[in-house]
Amino acid sequence: MDPLDFLTDEQLLRFFRCSRTEMSCMEQPHTFLNQLRDHHLIPEEMYKKLIRCRSKELREKGVYQVLDWVEAERPDSIKVFWNCVFRDHLLQQYPTLRLLRNRLLEGSFTFYEKLPEKVEKEEEEEDKKKKGSAEGEEEEEEKKTRRKKRNQEKRSESAKEEQPSTSTQSNPSQKRKVQRPKYSSPFSKKEKDDIWTWPFYKTQLPVTCGDKEGMLNRDKLAKGERCILVQGRWFIPSGFEEFGGKKSSKNWKYSIRCRGTTLGKLIQEGHLTSPDFKRRKSAQAKRALFPSNQSAGSITESKQDDVDEEEEEAEWEVFKVTCGAKNGMLHNNRFASGLCGKSIRTDQRWMTPVEFVKGESALEDPSWKKDIQWDGKPLSLLIERKILVIHSLLCKCNLCSSTAKDRHDQDNDDDCFICRSQGNLICCDECPRSFHQRCHLPNVDDAMMGDDCPWVCTFCVLRASQSWRYPKQMTYQEALTCRISDHLLECQYLLLCLYNADKDQIFVADPCIHVRNYSSVIKTPIWLDIVVEKLQQNLYQTVQHFVSDVLLIFTNCATFNRDNAEFRGMGERLKVLFEREFKSTFSIQLQHPTASNSQ
Repeated sequence: MDPLDFLTDEQLLRFFRCSRTEMSCMEQPHTFLNQLRDHHLIPEEMYKKLIRCRSKELREKGVYQVLDWVEAERPDSIKVFWNCVFRDHLLQQYPTLRLLRNRLLEGSFTFYEKLPEKVEKEEEEEDKKKKGSAEGEEEEEEKKTRRKKRNQEKRSESAKEEQPSTSTQSNPSQKRKVQRPKYSSPFSKKEKDDIWTWPFYKTQLPVTCGDKEGMLNRDKLAKGERCILVQGRWFIPSGFEEFGGKKSSKNWKYSIRCRGTTLGKLIQEGHLTSPDFKRRKSAQAKRALFPSNQSAGSITESKQDDVDEEEEEAEWEVFKVTCGAKNGMLHNNRFASGLCGKSIRTDQRWMTPVEFVKGESALEDPSWKKDIQWDGKPLSLLIERKILVIHSLLCKCNLCSSTAKDRHDQDNDDDCFICRSQGNLICCDECPRSFHQRCHLPNVDDAMMGDDCPWVCTFCVLRASQSWRYPKQMTYQEALTCRISDHLLECQYLLLCLYNADKDQIFVADPCIHVRNYSSVIKTPIWLDIVVEKLQQNLYQTVQHFVSDVLLIFTNCATFNRDNAEFRGMGERLKVLFEREFKSTFSIQLQHPTASNSQ
């Protein structure tokens, strides 16, 4: 989304009015004027007249007159103007335009609403004085001003010739009061810089996390969607926290700030509305609760503030747990006790700790605290450290509820399996996955939803039907020559796998919009969203056409990121995933040519 979409035409026009002088002082404005001419924002005669000016002063005056004409004659095209001059080639050439754009993005520009009124009043008073005065008086005033100017010129010439002395400096008759410019804050001493209360920031706020800057959309935050826009990419708060290098903080409400004020404070004071975002951090990166050089019993007690902060952060933690051959992810925010709270997610379903253990223990009442292990240690250590808190027997929360509805609500994920954000999700009746209706492929219409209507996701449909869809294996070339209309399900499944694996959404949207010089290096850009669009519009004839487009995404990534091992590695990992899933989905025979070699 363009950041200018957050601003009204009136605000952009006011910003234009206050920026005309700065733009008129730009060095060598020919490219700037050519851009305005190409977009029909200035008349051809005015452009030709101005382009002939060789004097710097005349050129600056001319540019100012052009901008003045744009304000008077093209006020309805003000958004077109700013979109036109904020193009990359102009931003690189003119530092003034970069500064103006940064003012809009970071919100440092202040709208002085009372300034135009004061100017209008002063102009009205001057008009009244001019109308009330006679023509003879005006001529006399002009003569007086001319005499004053001549006298001042003579004094200045004599002052330059004479050497200054102590006597001349101390002579009060020769002193002249010089009014120095005063630089002060637009706020009064008692008024705070609470930009979140300004009408300008009614829909969005500038936020920072570490050295990263972004714009937070208030409505998206309230809905639990991706709400922070950074360099053309949308993040959930925890994702922006990780992008800003504050991953270890594990609490976005205190690591993300708006002008030095944490989002947690703004939420607490009612300036922002936020749902309960649930952090999803892999516990494969070991949490330093038990250092390797210390035993659990030798851990020293830290300060109470550190303990409280650690427990608050651990509320969102996800732990990789095992019980015999079983593996799962224990989500702390879902944990209640051994029998309450389906807190452990496996590939098949959500389970309580006791349900997770039952398959591996012959005991009627298994000791789940010892049988379930995390990082080689029993779960009881996390309970002793109060990282996991067992709810009271009298607890009446939804996790501890015994009603069928509350227990059924725990059967599916709290986040979309594709975009990892919350909101209105549809839940698969066969697996623990949840989706936004537009994230799932194929998209789910409202008419298909209902309390009495079971719904099964593409993952489950493919798993249940693969045995009879492919009774025998085929070669790689046979799979490529298949008609796409007969294999839409497989292609949709492969795309969903790629969307889920692309956690940072690097390959989702058009890179030409957000990546500088991309189109000059890559002649055939392609991305996941456009592949989905072509698949839905039946633009692919065979599976090979579909596969070629997907592999082209990773080829372009390797070409553009030759010197960037990190992004090149992301593309290589997704390519390996795609080829592996393609072989499995189409029941490809072993020892076949790789996908890349066959192209």
